[in-house]
Amino acid sequence: MKLISWNVNGLRACVEKGFLDFFKEVDADIFCIQESKLQEGQIELDIPGYHQYWNYAQKKGYSGTALFTKEEPIAVTYGIGVDKHDTEGRVITAEYPDFYVVTVYTPNSQRELARLDYRMEWEADFLAYLKKLEENKPVIFCGDLNVAHKEIDLKNPKSNRKNAGFTDEERACFSTLLESGFTDTFRHFYPDLEGVYSWWSYMFKAREKNAGWRIDYFVTSECLNDRLVSASIHTNILGSDHCPVELTIN
Repeated sequence: MKLISWNVNGLRACVEKGFLDFFKEVDADIFCIQESKLQEGQIELDIPGYHQYWNYAQKKGYSGTALFTKEEPIAVTYGIGVDKHDTEGRVITAEYPDFYVVTVYTPNSQRELARLDYRMEWEADFLAYLKKLEENKPVIFCGDLNVAHKEIDLKNPKSNRKNAGFTDEERACFSTLLESGFTDTFRHFYPDLEGVYSWWSYMFKAREKNAGWRIDYFVTSECLNDRLVSASIHTNILGSDHCPVELTIN
């Protein structure tokens, strides 16, 4: 089973830059997106063979997630059941017979860490949500987690030490998540690989210089480790400031 996750940074713009070409070519069983920046009715995607599920932010042109799946899920839920987190369209959960798939767009801590305190609340509540799901069956979650976990996960760790996405607090939360029984699938296969990123600033020719960050992930319940086949990052795919990430699992 092949899964794709992509922060499209505005789906309408991404569609004009080849989104559907990649979608059809990669032929994923489940394709998740983040940062759709849409309200209901603002786009019609013609993708035969897929069931479509959308979660929109109340604020126009902001956040938003979607999940496209060949197999119809048993059930689909939106948000994590915490009111203060569930107005921004950040989470969709699809339940299948043997596992859950969650697409998530983690809140950014923002400039001068204006939203770091809120981010810490989110981290605790989202982890609690995942562990609650795990009581029923294993979890595969993916998306823009807005954190580079280790120094190996971004080009310039020293100069970014206290910036959003690489604070000690955010990195510690990701460590806590992994320690609670989850696997960063890319590092499962490539524990020491350097220079492979999933996001580049639009400024300073960052992508051209590969001055990037790895902040887009597939994370799975540890009990699925022996079923992981491969993980990859499609650094050559344009259309957004992020590129798609992939997981293949038995």
